[in-house]
Amino acid sequence: MTTTITGPIIDVRDVSLSFGNVKALQNVNLTLAPGEITAIVGDNGAGKSTLVRCISGIHRPQSGSIHFDGEETHFRSPEDAREKGIETVHQNLALVDDLTVWQNLFLNRELTRGIGPIRFLDRKAMRQQADRMVSTLAVNVPAVKSKVRRLSGGQRQAVSICRAAGFSSKLVIMDEPTAALGVQETAKVEQLIRKLRDEGHPVLLISHNFSQVMRLSDQVWVMRAGRCVAGRRTTDTTGDEIVALITGSREQ
Repeated sequence: MTTTITGPIIDVRDVSLSFGNVKALQNVNLTLAPGEITAIVGDNGAGKSTLVRCISGIHRPQSGSIHFDGEETHFRSPEDAREKGIETVHQNLALVDDLTVWQNLFLNRELTRGIGPIRFLDRKAMRQQADRMVSTLAVNVPAVKSKVRRLSGGQRQAVSICRAAGFSSKLVIMDEPTAALGVQETAKVEQLIRKLRDEGHPVLLISHNFSQVMRLSDQVWVMRAGRCVAGRRTTDTTGDEIVALITGSREQ
């Protein structure tokens, strides 16, 4: 799969958002290129999660604009964003333990068959499509009939990533995708993230793991105190410079 988008997939322009007296975002400007992994880094409270919630339809900016795929967006909910092709893999993964892998993949997207208003769940079609999704993308997920409760942390993360990438998504947002994983499972999830990019899915990565950011990303944006203070091509910077930009010991 290759993308035909020539401009930014996301273009954030002078976005600001306050909660009472707290200025969570202040005139934030950044872009995400198609076909790339873009990382946003910063200390806790820097505004990373708030910005992601604006992009994914949870919050609405009080000023400024967000353009997605060339058009200004006014998402009213995460469902609006999902319908346009923005999928988010949250830190808590939002999986249902007592459902199978295929049931989680199609949660709130169930396929049905029938005539007119009389519809039935098409379990066979969902299992077959889930098999294709997992075999195409995932590197470490067991049979789609397995209960999620029995999966390891890395396998759960893979299921969540498959769900995000499996429905023609134009952008996959990943919030700390390996925060609770060990070294081996982290490596497998990173392999999966690279495969997402190689399949043509631009990825927005939020991570406190600077070595991971340097390994995976093509572009890094640095946030501090609600502002986007710098942007760097990953090949043109170092982990030490990123840390200095985050702490403010070095300015853009």
